Parts: sequence; structure tokens; C-alpha cells
Amino acid sequence: MARWLCKAGQPAWIMGVLNCTPDSFSDGGVFFQGDENASAFHVDAAIAHAVHLRQQGADLIDVGGESTRPGAMPVSVGEELRRVVPVIQGLVGAGCQVSVDTMKAEVMHRSVLAGASMINDVSALSHDPASLEVAAGFDVDICLMHMQGSPATMQKNPQYTDVVDDVCHFFSERLEACAGAGVDEQRLLLDPGIGFGKRFEDNLALIAGLPRLKQEFGLPVLMGVSRKSFLGAITHAVVDDREIETAAAVSACVMLGADMLRVHDVARQLKAVRVASVLRDSRC
Repeated sequence: MARWLCKAGQPAWIMGVLNCTPDSFSDGGVFFQGDENASAFHVDAAIAHAVHLRQQGADLIDVGGESTRPGAMPVSVGEELRRVVPVIQGLVGAGCQVSVDTMKAEVMHRSVLAGASMINDVSALSHDPASLEVAAGFDVDICLMHMQGSPATMQKNPQYTDVVDDVCHFFSERLEACAGAGVDEQRLLLDPGIGFGKRFEDNLALIAGLPRLKQEFGLPVLMGVSRKSFLGAITHAVVDDREIETAAAVSACVMLGADMLRVHDVARQLKAVRVASVLRDSRC
């Protein structure tokens, strides 16, 4: 059985977000000072923040060195490595489980050597031709996310015939590719990619379609709804004032079968997850 499947009597897992970037949609630039150069990045502050997230209840810290917000432009392999590897080493040394959020095979490889135990790829191991080989070569977990287009283009008029059907078809293809490369399916998680090449109605349909993802694939499902723009479209709240909205969406995801939630404010969202998990179990 996949290790991140949520069991009855256990709250859904929490993945805490650590953006080691100057330009992420939420909290980008927090650990930078002055400009976007690597020399301006405060590694110790980033590590301290992530350790605090772990103390608040995060089961896993997701470390990203390249923004994947809508319109974001890519950074070099070297720059991404400079941002994430020292942080991963520091977090593993502090006893944290770490995921690396990257589309680049070399960053995956170096991050796992530094101690990361999960690869979280918004392209589902399709962006870099070497990613499948890296994923097959290490005994780490892998989150496959659906994204239409690339971060730079994904919100430019995304279109679907049926978004749930299309995402399920995408996952079927990626699971086949992983199996062909020798990746053990029990190491995989699926993320439908809320906000990644999705319209407002697509995001809602994918959340409502969570039971189908669970039934069709039988794998853990990670949901990243924290502070997303579709929530702001509902309440008109700015990105830094969407924790109540996030808690509502997180709770709905848990009730519908999500196994893991990727969040920025661990302390607040853990409360929502615990309540929703008890309510979920009460239906059994």
C-alpha cells in the first residue's frame, strides 16, 4: 500500500510550503533581501521557518527554488540548486522529511542526494527527458501533478473537453510512462493541479471529482488549494487574507478523499484538517 494513503482514524497529511524564490505568488521573496541574486538568499531564515512549520504539525516540507505561479519564467539549474540544496540539507539535519518541488532532473538528483525523500514535479516527470530515469533510480516518493502548458503560459485561455476526464486520461498516460521506466506505482501520489492551467470552473470540477480520482487510480491524492486565486474570485480577498477560504476548501477536499494537503499556514490549516478528517471518518 502507498505510504501516503490516509487511513481511517488518522488526519490527512500536511505538506508545508517553503518557497525559496523571490517571485512565488504567495510569500515569494520572504527569504531574499535587496535583489534576486543567490547571495541575497537567507538560507538560515528559510530553514528556521520550515522547522517552525514542522513544529506546528507539517508531516513534510515542500522546498521549491523556482516559482510556478502563472506567468513565471524559468531559472537556471545552477540557481535552483543554490537555492534548494543547502535548505534541504539543513532541514534533513533538523529531522524534517523533505519534498523537492522541481521540474529539472538534475535538481531532483542532487536534492535526493541531499536527503529529500519526495520529488514533487508539476509536470509529472514530463518536462525533463531525464526525470523518469532519476525517479526510477531512487527509492523516493513522487508526486505527479497535472498542468496544462507551462507556468509561463498555463493561464492563457486553458481549454478542456471535460476537465476530470482529461486529467484522468493524463494520469493514465503518466502512470504508464512511470511503469515503463521501472517506477514502483506504490511510490506515487497524484495532484490534479488546482490553478495550473485551469479556469475557475475547472478548479471546482476537479475538487468535486476527487472521489473519481481515488476510485480510478487507488493512489494517494495531494491537493494544493492554499490561497489560490479561485478562492479570491469567490470572496474577493487578497492572497495574504485567504486562510478562512483555504480552510473551507481544505475541509471539502478532505471530506471528498484527499490524502494530503499542501498549505502555507500549517497551524491554522491543521485544525481544519483534523476536524474534517473526524467528520470524514464519521460517515464510515
